[in-house]
Amino acid sequence: MQKTRLTPAILWLMAVLSGLVVANNYYNQPLLGLIATDFQVSESSVSKIAVLTQIGYACGLLFIVPLGDKLWRKKLILVDLGLVILALLFMAFTRQLMGLFVASFFIGVTSVIPQLFVPMAAELSSPEKKSVNIGMVMSGLLIGILLSRFFSGVVGELWGWRTMFEIAAGMMILAWLLVYRYLPELPPNFEGSYGSLMQSVWQLAKTQPVLQLASFRGAMGFGAMSAVFTTLVFHMEGDPFNAGSSVVGGFGLIGAVGALAAVFVGRLAQRFTRYQLIYYSLFILLLSWLFIFFGGYTYWGLIMGIILIDLGLQSSHIMNQSDFFALPTNATNRLNTVYMVSYFIGGSLGTYLGAVGWQYAGWTGVCLVGATFSVLAFGAHILLGRGRLKKQIFNEK
Repeated sequence: MQKTRLTPAILWLMAVLSGLVVANNYYNQPLLGLIATDFQVSESSVSKIAVLTQIGYACGLLFIVPLGDKLWRKKLILVDLGLVILALLFMAFTRQLMGLFVASFFIGVTSVIPQLFVPMAAELSSPEKKSVNIGMVMSGLLIGILLSRFFSGVVGELWGWRTMFEIAAGMMILAWLLVYRYLPELPPNFEGSYGSLMQSVWQLAKTQPVLQLASFRGAMGFGAMSAVFTTLVFHMEGDPFNAGSSVVGGFGLIGAVGALAAVFVGRLAQRFTRYQLIYYSLFILLLSWLFIFFGGYTYWGLIMGIILIDLGLQSSHIMNQSDFFALPTNATNRLNTVYMVSYFIGGSLGTYLGAVGWQYAGWTGVCLVGATFSVLAFGAHILLGRGRLKKQIFNEK
């Protein structure tokens, strides 16, 4: 079968849809205060919504994304989008707190479609265009993550938090129509059973040093950012800010500055090694905590910190994926599964520990959690980065 050509139109479609779908995981963050008030429960109780969404996303990455190597991808994406729509509608209309927890988990499980698009972009790209095209799809995904917080904050403050999830369901119906009409079909490249498919995912996780290190760096980096974004709404509700959800969501727009800058990191691959680019990215991530901690009670400090944390995280994220997608295999979805499951487990851990840090030590506790995650990512890269690249041996089974 002739290989599908990655045209600019297809690349743009994947980028836009990645942003629309991944946003489902983040609408809840600026709305947690409104949900807590509506259900008359504590802030720590509703923080479980964000944790369960990220755990659900990790489960979807583990059990759904590998199917991109086994099934026809367009059909898989269409079925998954249908399930996303049902989960969002359940979130919008349930009247029980437990219903919110269940809906949040399944929103996370089903909103994994961007992680099918990223391997598609890598698989259909020439070697010299791979980092750039991954960066393009990631730009849509990252902008979706960041603008989702701003959009949901404004919608929640004007019309209530339930309206946000009704709007999200409508956007997923539009996404379904766009995929059905324009996305090309790609054939599967794995012929074994689902059990053997999952076994091969585990084999990759055990045997690939470059993948292992990339997964750890990604998990720690995302854990750092999750700690601050999950608790930012609680921090800014108090003195000296006394801000509402729309202001908190506005930090998504601020973070978009860093995320957009990160998109261009792939263009630097011809001037710097991947090791160097990841080193500088993680250093920026670490540097961000100086602003978030010491300037955390001022707008300028938080603005600078959010820009830097997003720039550092998203730059390292793009280069992490370029790192393991360079491995000589067609198991792109399974490689991405290992990485992204680790990534969102790290995010879930950061969300949980950030909430614990907030509960016991306020903003100082949040900063301690986030900075620790950042140090672990940076330290692992320095200690293991060069050695693991040299020892990489690929034995696909």
